[in-house]
Amino acid sequence: MTTFPERIGRFLLTAVVWAGFVFLTLPLIIIVAVSFTETEYLSFPPVGFTLRWYEQFLADTSYLESIGLSASIAVASTAIATLIGVPTALVIARSTLPGRKLVSTIFLSPLILPTIVVGAALLQYASALGFARSYLALLAGHVVIIVPYILRTVLASLERFDQSLEEAGQDLGANGVTTFFLVTLPIIKPGIVAGALFALIISWINVELSIFNSTASLMPLPVKLFNYVQYAVDPMMAAISAATIYVAIVAVVVLDIFVGIDRVAATQK
Repeated sequence: MTTFPERIGRFLLTAVVWAGFVFLTLPLIIIVAVSFTETEYLSFPPVGFTLRWYEQFLADTSYLESIGLSASIAVASTAIATLIGVPTALVIARSTLPGRKLVSTIFLSPLILPTIVVGAALLQYASALGFARSYLALLAGHVVIIVPYILRTVLASLERFDQSLEEAGQDLGANGVTTFFLVTLPIIKPGIVAGALFALIISWINVELSIFNSTASLMPLPVKLFNYVQYAVDPMMAAISAATIYVAIVAVVVLDIFVGIDRVAATQK
């Protein structure tokens, strides 16, 4: 039987959780609602219901090009960062060579440095090598800032990894590559997927780094939105933002279907 202080504690904990949930979701609900308003300005609660702002947004090919560019950079940089982050995590977790902590610090340093500093540094570096303000510069910059997210989640998975499973596979005749793909990879997959999802989102919403390496014909969606709100604030901006929310919801649903939210969350504990 629970005591009165325990009941009070559970009540307060539940209240805090719900308050946090409302705090995080209410702005998203407002953005989605405003995107359907019939007024020429941002209005909440929305007045009427219209898809006009979505039609206007989709009719502008420059926004579609920006979405395609952002998606391309996000997917490509996440794939490259995964190919870099997973082997690096294995080396850091398994290796006993000197300098292992230094390697970890170097790869995780973008989490400490302000992204705007990384963007400015990348612009100078790319200018010196002759590929500034290009797709390659954007891609390289995004890889740098998202590798730490994959590295952290994979390292978290490897901390609880039972290496005797790999030894058992090798005892049964599997070589190192076969053991990795049949034993190690399935176990650390939730950590890889979680890190890749974080990386994809960080790349998709990045403004600070992208703005240094964008041009009029090479402009990711967040940078285009940033430029747009300096001259106009109307429901079309809400429609574009709402569209990104829909994409995020689909990504979470797909993640839950193929991996399971519980398993991904477990890698962060």
